[in-house]
Amino acid sequence: MRRIKIFDTTLRDGEQSPGIALQPHEKAEIARALEELGVDVIEAGFAASSPGDHAGVAAVASAVSEATVASLCRTTQADIDASVDSLQDAARSRLHVFIATSPLHMARKLGLTPEQVLERIDWAVTYARERADEVEFSAEDATRSETEFLAEACRTAIAAGADVVNLPDTVGYVLPDELVRLLAAVRSLCPELDRVELSVHCHDDLGLAVANSLAGVAAGAAQVECTINGLGERAGNAALEEIVVALRVRAASLEAGCDVDVRHLHPTSRLVSQLTGYAVQPNKAVVGANAFAHEAGIHQDGVLKDVSTYQIIDPAELGLTMTLPLGKHSGRHAFARACAEAGLELDRSQVDAAFIRFKALADAGDRVSLADVFEEVAA
Repeated sequence: MRRIKIFDTTLRDGEQSPGIALQPHEKAEIARALEELGVDVIEAGFAASSPGDHAGVAAVASAVSEATVASLCRTTQADIDASVDSLQDAARSRLHVFIATSPLHMARKLGLTPEQVLERIDWAVTYARERADEVEFSAEDATRSETEFLAEACRTAIAAGADVVNLPDTVGYVLPDELVRLLAAVRSLCPELDRVELSVHCHDDLGLAVANSLAGVAAGAAQVECTINGLGERAGNAALEEIVVALRVRAASLEAGCDVDVRHLHPTSRLVSQLTGYAVQPNKAVVGANAFAHEAGIHQDGVLKDVSTYQIIDPAELGLTMTLPLGKHSGRHAFARACAEAGLELDRSQVDAAFIRFKALADAGDRVSLADVFEEVAA
């Protein structure tokens, strides 16, 4: 069973979601929750991007004592120096150096030749290596890069001293099987990758961020980069809670696991939602309000007989409970149970009559409580 490191970038990539601007004390509060959760690396921000982000990274560095704290840097001395300064109080520091490697980004965004990009990788990683406990190199837009050049970029970063090499799906373009093939091809061309930790960082533009991340794990990645509630640029990043629970539920298939304490997933999700102002949709996997709710009568009847009929995750492991909300699709079995749990002593005929009334009210489209049902009966 391989141990997968969880690299949380809620405070950097997650904060890049439109409208989010966390204050340093808020970043520190979330960081403490992430450390209690058990993540391995907390990417606290992009120190050079603004004085506020520099202060945010510094606040996180002072707030945690176990997790590695990272700051993002472009391949410039100013960026690296700003990150080094912000990470002074970190128990363990990481400089996360990145540059684009796809033909599109190199030509149109950077205006650099491939040779110039390799020179920048070599210089930046070498410079960073002397100034932090760990250095991670990310090849931005890796999944749209030419495989041979991507391998050369990885080889250059490793030779310069990178501890981690990250191959991000920056625009959420790749399909899971394509990512597996890409990682295999790059590892074949750059066997030096076996000496460092290989990481994946997937965006959700096609709704495949978690699937791609798990495909990366299956293909040998030792680190997954993700965010609480899937926050991030555009459609977001791979959701940490989904990856962690998938590693738990499908451990035998993936032959991998992590050290995250799943009991803290829900409170951490709520904290991030509260401080960012981004609500969690009810049908969100793992942490959504409906994740362990069963309204359909067929499902309710099944889980009342054997919970595994319709539930693959035990909510008790997450500190949660299964619920059987009553609605127009609910069955008599769940309705009778709700009456009993409410302390209503009814015989079969009374349950039947109440259930008919309940269905009539529910079909009208309003939320219906047992009080509504029995108030009408009493009247």
